[in-house]
Amino acid sequence: MKKSEVKNVATNRRAFHDYFIDDRIEAGIELQGSEVKSLRAGQANLKDSYAKITNGEVFMIKCHITPYVYSGGFDNHEPERQRRLLLHRKEIKRLERSVETKGCTLIPTRIYFNEAGKVKVEIGVARGKRQYDKREALTERDAKREMDRLRKGNF
Repeated sequence: MKKSEVKNVATNRRAFHDYFIDDRIEAGIELQGSEVKSLRAGQANLKDSYAKITNGEVFMIKCHITPYVYSGGFDNHEPERQRRLLLHRKEIKRLERSVETKGCTLIPTRIYFNEAGKVKVEIGVARGKRQYDKREALTERDAKREMDRLRKGNF
């Protein structure tokens, strides 16, 4: 991997189906050594994860990072522990206001390695979709796929 490219580790595709993502913010994450090694191997799952603000700190909850296989069974991390997200106080206040006033939730949309090789988490401020919104999104996606297929000429 080159130094200047971004490597996606995990994306939360379910979040884009279940929520409208209003705003996104990049955050660092506090990890143990074996967690970083597992992330480099692509062993993460964001399916049911969310973020929560407690005592002026943001924590990512229910994010599954598989224990590192080659650690020899000791000094490994707990797979679904709470992980603290590293944000500036100003950013935390902004997220707190949007969660309180708009009734939104904080959903991690992806985990990736940035250009400098640091692990980052993209947090989305999300509003829940209704069932008819989900059906509408599926219909739009299918129509777009059909138009692309016709444009290419593959009947």
